[in-house]
Amino acid sequence: MTLSVSVRQVVGPEDAARRNTQGLRDGFVIETLFQPGEVNLTYSHLDRMIIGGVVPTGERLTIDHVAETGTDQFLERREAATINIGGAGTVSVGGKDYALGFQEGVYIGLGEGAIGFTSNDPAEPALFYVLSAPAHRTCPTVHITRDMAKKVHLGSAEESNHRTINQYVHPDVCESCQLLVGLTMFEPGSVWNTMPAHVHDRRMEVYLYFGMQEATRVFHFMGEPSETRHVVLKNHEAVLSPGWSIHSGAGTGRYAFIWAMAGDNMSFTDMDKVPMEALR
Repeated sequence: MTLSVSVRQVVGPEDAARRNTQGLRDGFVIETLFQPGEVNLTYSHLDRMIIGGVVPTGERLTIDHVAETGTDQFLERREAATINIGGAGTVSVGGKDYALGFQEGVYIGLGEGAIGFTSNDPAEPALFYVLSAPAHRTCPTVHITRDMAKKVHLGSAEESNHRTINQYVHPDVCESCQLLVGLTMFEPGSVWNTMPAHVHDRRMEVYLYFGMQEATRVFHFMGEPSETRHVVLKNHEAVLSPGWSIHSGAGTGRYAFIWAMAGDNMSFTDMDKVPMEALR
């Protein structure tokens, strides 16, 4: 089994404003999450969030000891969540198996031990997107189906941002220590996400873009409102968003994205909205 971990240090707003395109990608974009037969983790120093991709194509893949956490076991001082965006598969944790279809997830509580991942059909493997943050209390492990997710409808066709936010790991769905995770889907013809923009200095966020055709791209906007930048993302690429940065995007075709947050509070609506006239 191959388990690889990369580390991302914190990038401040002054540094980000001076970086070229490759420099921005090096600091914020996660490019190779989903590789057949591998566990790929990125340890971000933004609220110590870990972002990962697991693609079982034969033997069971496991996340157990990750040296970068400084603990004997991965979940010794952490909670985690995973959402499957591929073929059917199973997540095994705490002595139980959780069968996950497309866009189904599991929240995993502090101290549950090793996490195992398998695919039902190696020819059409599961793609397990993994998110983990430090935790100080234990919450129950929960299998989260699409029907369980709390749905929030926002935007309009006229504004090209008619979308449904599916809140998976959220106080109204399941208890967690500090993780918030959800999945946003768009109506046909809508391309904009999270515009008008906002920041939330109490929490970091990470987006994973998926459900895109090979040639589709998302132009993801970031940076301080007065110093915006952009990166161009393809299918299955993720982008980190510090609390000081806007996080918004527009796609050249159909796409969806998974968002996750960690930080000081669990209030989904805790955000500082940025007027359009303030964007530069």
